[in-house]
Amino acid sequence: MRIGELADAVGVTTRTVRHYHHLGLLPEPERLPNGYRDYTLRHAVVLARIRRLTELGLGLAEVRDVLADDVGKDLAEVLSELDEDLARQEAALRERRARLRALLESEGGISVEGPVSPELASLFRRTAHLSDSPMAAKDREILALIETTAGPEERERLSGIMSAAMEDPGGVERARAAYALLDDLADAEPDDPRVDEAARALVDCLPGELMPAAPLDHDNSFLRALYADFAPAQAEAIRRTVQIVTRERNAPSQPPDPPA
Repeated sequence: MRIGELADAVGVTTRTVRHYHHLGLLPEPERLPNGYRDYTLRHAVVLARIRRLTELGLGLAEVRDVLADDVGKDLAEVLSELDEDLARQEAALRERRARLRALLESEGGISVEGPVSPELASLFRRTAHLSDSPMAAKDREILALIETTAGPEERERLSGIMSAAMEDPGGVERARAAYALLDDLADAEPDDPRVDEAARALVDCLPGELMPAAPLDHDNSFLRALYADFAPAQAEAIRRTVQIVTRERNAPSQPPDPPA
């Protein structure tokens, strides 16, 4: 048989046959005097077995083990491992579908920044009336980014901090005022006197626990990208906010006044 005849007989392509030759899965046949490969029934049997094994989900490395004369694992063991792997995939798929159903059925629907955790989605719903602020919308995007990159424990911690800040009396109104000040800086210069006012407003509504204990390196790549995403005056206000919070956190505590 020629290579095309072999491929047609087994239901694969000639490219697949050549690939299996290259990987050593299918032995090379003898060549006729004219240089053409001369495939036998044995090649068709082996090729058909490779096709059946790959259709079951075995990788080509596993197929090589099954076909090898000194196979370390018999076919039953390989197929048993494959069955266990498929069971794990099914469990993971069921979990993903459950998460999707929870998102689709969540109260208030899916946020623009979604999918996010139920806790962050709840926070977004409570502050939905701030969505007309461009700075508030950007803040939501950053919160979604932070949640995505944080581990489970850190996500839970951040969610608790933000929820507590929004539940604090006046917390939402302080956030609204800070967003308004930042929105007004969209076309301002970094030395605009309103920058300090916006920074102080941010400090008043920013939970101190959100800031890391160690001083921030303002030249790190993430902060540079963060500042670059804002207008110059807005970026300066955020930079000053970080400086104020860091300075106040690291300031030595003052001893109480002595009694009169």
